[in-house]
Amino acid sequence: MEQVGRETYPNGPGGLDVRPVAGHIGAEIHGLDLGGPLEDETVEGIRAALLRWKVVFFRDQKLDHAGHIAFARRFGEPVTLRSRGSASPADFPQVETTADRLELAGRHGMSHTEWLERRRHSTLRGWHADHTARIDPPALTILRAERVPPYGGDTTWANLATAYAGLSEPVRRFADGLRAEHRLGVGYLPRSGPDAYVRHLQEHQVASVHPVVRVHPESGERVLYVNPYYVENIVGVSRAENRLLLEMFVEQVTRPEYTVRFRWEPGSVALWDNRATIHLAPSDAAHLDFPRIMHRVMTAGDIPVGVAGTPSEPIAGALLHRPSDSRNQ
Repeated sequence: MEQVGRETYPNGPGGLDVRPVAGHIGAEIHGLDLGGPLEDETVEGIRAALLRWKVVFFRDQKLDHAGHIAFARRFGEPVTLRSRGSASPADFPQVETTADRLELAGRHGMSHTEWLERRRHSTLRGWHADHTARIDPPALTILRAERVPPYGGDTTWANLATAYAGLSEPVRRFADGLRAEHRLGVGYLPRSGPDAYVRHLQEHQVASVHPVVRVHPESGERVLYVNPYYVENIVGVSRAENRLLLEMFVEQVTRPEYTVRFRWEPGSVALWDNRATIHLAPSDAAHLDFPRIMHRVMTAGDIPVGVAGTPSEPIAGALLHRPSDSRNQ
């Protein structure tokens, strides 16, 4: 008998134990060892839960770097990153350790606190999907927690498909025909004087024009494909119209009822659909004297397509995805 608050997906006898945790987004999946062999039916069940809930969570996992990559490979080709810091494992170029970001500010003459403040100089600037300035943003992201603070450090996700569905029908039709420029560095507030990080952004610029409403390549859902960290310009509208439209769209995609917040524990794993969500990394733990060590692997995505079938267009920067190093498969 099906239990209240649970959903089952095909996985042989009994199905998966999927427990939704918020009304529109997010579910925990129990009873799986992601480091062990997973049947194809199990992987398809996880994929079905992911498409339904947009982000799924697993507790008490024992994944190492190789296991993390192997799990990601069941859902797509892991992205090999071009640039990482010293905290990321040298032998696994698909794995990025988030502690790398502690080094980034120092490379450009800033404290980590100042860099965070400049990246989050307004209330909503931190919301983003991974690498949407690229022409081929990652499809999925898998983040696992190694060490986390005893309090603070939660991550929040928002459902872009629900955000689109929540617009009125005339506004949905209007949004269907719009395109927006996603550009690296939009969410950063420059210093008043010389700014080495701005110079770095200019020398390594990445930008693409994506549809404001993207058609999901697997589910066929329409998603409101905007985020305040990468998007500052809707193509073809006036400056005044641009400001008002972005204010409306950003407010829509960050509405609290479309979100879920996750309390990390060591061994927690979050798998999310980067095509249909945005997320907000925590900003309440930087001042705490506790380590927060997280590892990320992303899978290669395709070029977004709008309602009329028109694909995104590159402005600057190369494709994100490169074939994985076969030594670490």
